[in-house]
Amino acid sequence: MAGMSRVTGAVMTGLEHIRQSVADILSTPIGTRLGRREYGSLIPDLIDQPMTAANILRIYAAAAVAISRHEDRIRLRRIAITAGERPGAALLTIIGDRTDVAPANARTRLVLPLTL
Repeated sequence: MAGMSRVTGAVMTGLEHIRQSVADILSTPIGTRLGRREYGSLIPDLIDQPMTAANILRIYAAAAVAISRHEDRIRLRRIAITAGERPGAALLTIIGDRTDVAPANARTRLVLPLTL
């Protein structure tokens, strides 16, 4: 599937388009898109909470549910949170299998900043 870069307007395909799509899904609060009220994730509500074990589990669950619901080009295998370069920054690593390319189930790794 081809799409458009939200920054440059250029045509995007493949992994870069999936990365942009997943970042958009995870950073959009549920209920804020007119006509698609179920689109987005709970991560914007969780991101400023203390990074306790329970909250980290909630972030994993929110990411897994949102990606599974709204991005059918990737089948999740694992989600992890790691510390970013700056204090207080975090990275969300998503590992999954792409369903849109041959060979089937090509392993993919996306690393996204956990920010809004």
